[in-house]
This record gives sequence, C-alpha cells and structure tokens, in this order.
Amino acid sequence: MGIMFYSLGAAQEVTGSKHVLEINGVPLLVDCGAFQGTRSEADRKNREFAIPAEKLSAVVLTHAHYDHCGLLPLLVKKGFKQNIFATSATRDLANLIMMDSARIQKRDAEYLEKQAKKRGESFNWRPLFDESDVVKTMNQFVSISYNRKLFAAPNVEIEFFDAGHILGSALTNIRITGEEKGDVNVLFSGDLGRVGKPIIRNPDTALPPPDYIVLESTYGNRIHDHSDAVLDELAFIVHRCVEKKGKIIIPAFAVERTQELIYYFNLLTMQHRIPPIPIYVDSPMATNATTIFQIHPECYDDQTKDTFLNQSKNPFGFGSLNFVMNVEESKALNKKEGPMIIISADGMCEFGRVVHHLANGIENPDNTVMIVGYMAENTLGRRLINRESEVKIMG
Repeated sequence: MGIMFYSLGAAQEVTGSKHVLEINGVPLLVDCGAFQGTRSEADRKNREFAIPAEKLSAVVLTHAHYDHCGLLPLLVKKGFKQNIFATSATRDLANLIMMDSARIQKRDAEYLEKQAKKRGESFNWRPLFDESDVVKTMNQFVSISYNRKLFAAPNVEIEFFDAGHILGSALTNIRITGEEKGDVNVLFSGDLGRVGKPIIRNPDTALPPPDYIVLESTYGNRIHDHSDAVLDELAFIVHRCVEKKGKIIIPAFAVERTQELIYYFNLLTMQHRIPPIPIYVDSPMATNATTIFQIHPECYDDQTKDTFLNQSKNPFGFGSLNFVMNVEESKALNKKEGPMIIISADGMCEFGRVVHHLANGIENPDNTVMIVGYMAENTLGRRLINRESEVKIMG
C-alpha cells in the first residue's frame, strides 16, 4: 500500500489550510480552508481550488477557523459526498462561520452589482457558495469526541486529541493499517495552542508515537506573555478608563478572542480587581459564538470548571455584560457617556460595527483603542498598531 502526502494551501503561507494524505491512490483531505488576504488574490486562489472532490474518501477538520473550514461548502458543491469528521464543538462553530461567510458573500455580490450598474459596467462575480450549500455541508458532518478512535475509511483510523487552540480544536492522529512493515501513524497538528490559555485545556501530550508529523509553525518564533501579565495589563487599562470616564474600544475576532476577553473581565470583576463597568459585546456573530462556548463545557480546563461551573456561575455571563442585538442599540453606544468597554467585530478593523465605533471615538484622547489580535498588512488595524498619526475611516 503506497502513502503520499502533499499540501494545497498553508505550506509556506499562513491561510488556506488543505493537506492531502493519499493512501493507495485514494485521497483523504485534512482541513479545507479558505485563503485570506487582499480581496482579488484571495478570491482567485479560492476559485482555483482544484481537487477531485468526488474521489476523496473523507475530510478531517482540525478546527473551525475560516482558513481551515471556509471552503467545505465549495467542496460539497464540487461533488464531495463523504463524511466530514470533527469534534462537536468544531462542528457547531464551523456552521456559524461558514453560514456567516455565505451571507457576507451574498451582501458583497448585491453591493458590487449595484456599484457596477451605476458605472454602466457589466458584473459577473458570484459567491463561492450560498446558505443552501452550507446546509448540505452540515448534513455530512460526523462528530467525534476526543480520545475516541474511528475508522474514517478502509485501513484509515483517526483519533482526536485536544490541541488547545480554540474550542474543539484537535490534533489528529491518522493510523494507516495494512502496511507490510506495520501500522503508520501520521500526526496533523492543525493549529497548536499554548499552555495557560484561558477557558480551554492545554494541548494534549499523551499522543501515540508518530512516524510523521505535519506541524503548523505560524508563531514558532514567538514567546507569548503569561496570562497573569495579561490580567494585570487589562486591570490597568480599565482603571485608567474609569478615571478618564472614557471608552475602551476593542476590535476582536468573534470566535475565541471575544470569549477570552469576556472570561478575563468576568474574572477581574469577581476578584474585585476592577470596578463594575458596562461591557458591551457588539457583534451578532460573537454573541452566537459565545452561546456555543456556553454549551461545550467538555472543552473547559480545570481552572474554568473550579472558578465558575463548580460555583454554578456562567463564565460568559455576569452583571456588567451586555449583548447588543440590533443596529439601533449599536448606534446608541456612540452617544452614551463613558466609562464603558465595547468589544466589536471585525478583528482587523476593516468591516462591521467596530468601524463606526472607531470613527466616532478615535479622536477623543480619553478613549482607548485596545488591539488584542493579529492585524494583517494594509488593514486599518495594522495602521493603528503602527501608531500612524492620521488614519482614514470610511473615507
């Protein structure tokens, strides 16, 4: 039996994770992520996605970030009919992220078509997939818990181990049986988390000895701050905000980073390290993602269970926290006096409600813009990190 491996994305680049393990001529796909970057380049690379979808024996999804799951509906649209294996938390988050992508593409198409008509130009751009494609895709998911072995295809056994990256993320061991020299273990890391992250467990270390490792290395050259330092800095920023009666505007990704912030602010409030201050989560997707975090306590680490669950407290709900549900409520925040904290998407400050909060609050020296995640080149978020003295927002 012959084994061959190759990548169709996220090899010598960051996004678009797609890795193929071919066993005796039959391909199995690990992750099916979308490329992200400038609109034209990402769209081209996503449309040129070439793989014989109908020949795949299965798809294994390591976690629900868009650059790992974002093209699954396109794969189904191209004729893939087999199983998609993932943890239950990954399944739920992937559903949210893929459906959100379908809606954004639909809105983009409608907007761009209107603009083209105004200019008297022809328009033929169409979304990669729509909401019905996402529904079909979700019907092909098979959920597996951590540390449960399952044959995904003949002679191909998979087992998930906690990767400690986001809720439901998994290191995936693929054991290939029937080899003349014995079984072969191929370990796919997906994206690896680090020790001491809030809410979720540390990456699992009790793994079968692998013969081959396919390992991500995005932050391989960086030492992250310990969580205690993060709590100290957050407390300092909140106290400064209260003294100035200003606003803390936080652009944050809807999945993972927003929930980490909610958790930290809850913890600081419980420990009486910060005074009660209104906190607004202004992102429908972040609100939905937080609900998914609430229903998957099987992914929590011992500290989260001891601090919250064992005391019948909700790690993602407390007195100061408010979820903003509609546009009118979002606009009203710009007229409210501080102190307050606004957590809003998009994480790189390019789209969504956070752009309006920045436009309304960035010139006030009593306000703080707090950057909590990666900012790609040529985004407003990167320009803020670079401390440019003047930035353009909505023109």
